Amino acid sequence: MTQQILLGQTLPELRELVKRLDMPSFAAGQIASWLYNKRVTDIDEMTNLSLKHRNLLKAVCQVGATPPQEEMRAADGTVKYLYRTADSHFVEAVYIPDADRATLCVSSQVGCKMNCRFCMTGKQGFTAHLTAGEIINQIHSLPERDRLTNIVFMGMGEPLDNLDEVLKALDILTASYGYGWSPKRITLSTVGLRKGLQRFIESSDCHLAISLHSPVHAQRLSLMPAEGAFPIAEVVDLLRRYDFSKQRRLSFEYIVFKGINDSLPYMKELLRLLRGMDCRVNLIRFHAIPGVDLQGADTENMIQLRDYLTAHGLFTTLRASRGEDIFAACGMLSTARQEEKNNYLA
Repeated sequence: MTQQILLGQTLPELRELVKRLDMPSFAAGQIASWLYNKRVTDIDEMTNLSLKHRNLLKAVCQVGATPPQEEMRAADGTVKYLYRTADSHFVEAVYIPDADRATLCVSSQVGCKMNCRFCMTGKQGFTAHLTAGEIINQIHSLPERDRLTNIVFMGMGEPLDNLDEVLKALDILTASYGYGWSPKRITLSTVGLRKGLQRFIESSDCHLAISLHSPVHAQRLSLMPAEGAFPIAEVVDLLRRYDFSKQRRLSFEYIVFKGINDSLPYMKELLRLLRGMDCRVNLIRFHAIPGVDLQGADTENMIQLRDYLTAHGLFTTLRASRGEDIFAACGMLSTARQEEKNNYLA
């Protein structure tokens, strides 16, 4: 019999579990505390549960925490971790230390359906949704977990395409029974799946980042097939219905490709698209990936674009490139390990 995984269960789910096992209702809160506050890896560590109740729990459940299978360390301190899922697939999480901040980039799917031209994960195609437990495990089992200050859902997969499990993970991260993090420490990045986007905005207070990359429909479509179903103009129209002027931050991610979207006409179109919105733009250097004929713009050009947008009232930052010597952009390591597994089984 397959055992139930405790990691990733919300407090209401734990209450249902202890009820089925005829355990006292308060045991649900105790289990949640052991999982998310004390971060145990084994039910036997839950010492304020009676031996009888621990044995009941062990008969049908396991914690489900699994350490990284592999790691790659960059010269700048960035670390890429490879996790194996319950179905023996691979996903990546990237730890990014930076002065007094430490950010973890987590994955939400094995592969991705969006097939963005510039993304290695998209080249894998879609394999599976991660469970809330597999999302949380990337944090729970992180060697540097006690140093984390921020989490970004910018790893493998489209978070809004796996929204039920992502929202469960966000609940655990922010709830008092879970990690108790402020939503302002968490950012979710999406290409802009309309239905999921609206639900996320209304269900969560976490920051939101939109993968934009071009303000021009035809060009964005050539870079991001999702533009065909979810045009950026319609995404922006939806976002204008909500108030981002308080503490919640709305940002737009813009990878700058040399000779593609790095000239003044695109910046003017970007200003027109986002006019009047309370938002910021993050200009990002492109991490080259095999088999893709795109190049990153040079630093001088990116600075000029930033200064132009900022001078015209659109707050713009340059995102520092991290972990280039370990190919920290998501999808590289997991693709290699999955190919090795497939070759072994062939």
